[in-house]
Amino acid sequence: MTDADEERTFAALPAPHGQGFAHTRWGRAWVKALEDAALDSQQLKAGRRLARAGAVGAVSVRPGRITAVVRDRDHSTHRADVLLQELDDEQWDRFLDMTAERAGHVAALLDREIPAHLVEEAADAGIDLLPGLGDLEADCDCGAWDHCGHTSALCYQMARLLDHDPFALLLLRGRAERTLLDELQRRGDPDGGADAPGLSAGRRSQGAADSPHGGESAAEAYAAGDILPPLPSLPALPAEPGRPPSLETGTAPAPGVDPAALEFLAGATAAEAYRLLVRAVAPGHGSHPPEEELTPEQDAVRLAAAAPDAPIAERLAHGSGWDQRELTLAVRAWRAGGAAGLSVLEDEWTVEGDALARARAALASAWDEGERPPLVASRNRWTVTGTPVQIRLGQDGRWWPYREESGRWTPSGQPVRDPATALALAMGDRHEVPTDG
Repeated sequence: MTDADEERTFAALPAPHGQGFAHTRWGRAWVKALEDAALDSQQLKAGRRLARAGAVGAVSVRPGRITAVVRDRDHSTHRADVLLQELDDEQWDRFLDMTAERAGHVAALLDREIPAHLVEEAADAGIDLLPGLGDLEADCDCGAWDHCGHTSALCYQMARLLDHDPFALLLLRGRAERTLLDELQRRGDPDGGADAPGLSAGRRSQGAADSPHGGESAAEAYAAGDILPPLPSLPALPAEPGRPPSLETGTAPAPGVDPAALEFLAGATAAEAYRLLVRAVAPGHGSHPPEEELTPEQDAVRLAAAAPDAPIAERLAHGSGWDQRELTLAVRAWRAGGAAGLSVLEDEWTVEGDALARARAALASAWDEGERPPLVASRNRWTVTGTPVQIRLGQDGRWWPYREESGRWTPSGQPVRDPATALALAMGDRHEVPTDG
C-alpha cells in the first residue's frame, strides 16, 4: 500500500562549491534525466545559476512530487514542482519480494544504502527506480510549459539531496523508508514474531567482524597484511602527454567523421589524462577531495581553452549552447582559474555572515587610511566609481580582477587573496604584483 501521507522536508542546502551537482549514481541519473529531455539549454543554464546561488529553498519530497520555492534573480519567488510517476502496488510487491530474497540487499538498506545491483535487477524486472528520458515532469507557477529555470534549479538541488539520501528517491516513487523496511520484515516473517531472514542476516552482518564464529575477524585480516609482498614502486612520470596517432591514412573518412576534430579531441584527452596523473601522484593527493564532474557547457569551455582551429571552436560553441562571444569570454575566465573562474564570471552570490565579515576586514586592511579608492558594492562585486575596473569575491575568499571591455565585464588576471592586489591587476599594473592560486 502506498504511503501517500508520508512527506519529508529537506532544509535548503548552501550554495555548492565546485562544478558538479551530483556524484552518486542516483544523483547523476537524475541530472541526466533532466538534461536529456529539456528542450531549452538556456533554461538549464539559468537553473544551474540559481542552484549555485543558493536560490532553492527547503525541498519537500512526497510520493510522486517534489516541491520548493525558488528565488529568481530579480528577487521574485516561484513555487516549482517536479513530478515523477509512482510505482504501482504490483511493482512494489515484485520489488520487495526480490529484495527480501537477498540478505546483502537488506543489509545495505539497513545501512541506508541502495545497492547498485538491486537497482539493475529491478530494472531487468521492469521496475525503474531511477528516472529516465521524459520522466521528470515540470510544473511551475511562472507559466512555463517545459522545464524553466526554477524547475531546473529544483532538479539540480534534488540531485544533491539524492547524493546524501537515496531513500528520498524511494519515497518519491511511493514508499517511505520505515514503511519499506517494515514490509520487508513482514515478507520474511508473516506471523510478525521475529525478524525477516534477510533482515536478521543484514543485522548480523553489521557485527560479523566482532564475532568469534563469523569467519576471520577484521583485526586478523589486517594483521595478515604484512605477509604479502610489497607493492611495486610507481613508474616514472612521463615528461609530457602522449601524442595520439595521426589520422592521415590516405583514404577518405567515413560520412560524418571529421578527422581534424577527432585528432583535436584525442590530443585534448591525452593532455587531460596527463594532468590527472600528475595530480594523482603528487604528495598529499589522498587528502584532497576528488574533482567534481564538469557539465557539458563547462567541458566545452575547457576544450575551447586548448585553442582549437576556428571550425572546431564553432562546433564546440554550437553544440554546448554558447554563442561565440560568450565562449570567448568564458575561455578567458577558464584560463584565469578553471571551473572556479568560470563560476565567478557567470554567477553572483550574496556575501553575508562570516564571508561578509572577512571581506570587509580584507578591504579595510588592503589600503592605508585615505588611500582606498571609492568602491560601490553589488553582491560579490566591487566596482571602482567612474572607472571600468571591478574586483569580484569568489566563494573561496579569493579576489578576481575584472575590466569592462566593449560593454562586458571581462577577467583580467588570476585570483589573489588581497583585494588591493586584485585591483592593481584589474587596472593593468602587473609589475611586481604577485598572484596566488
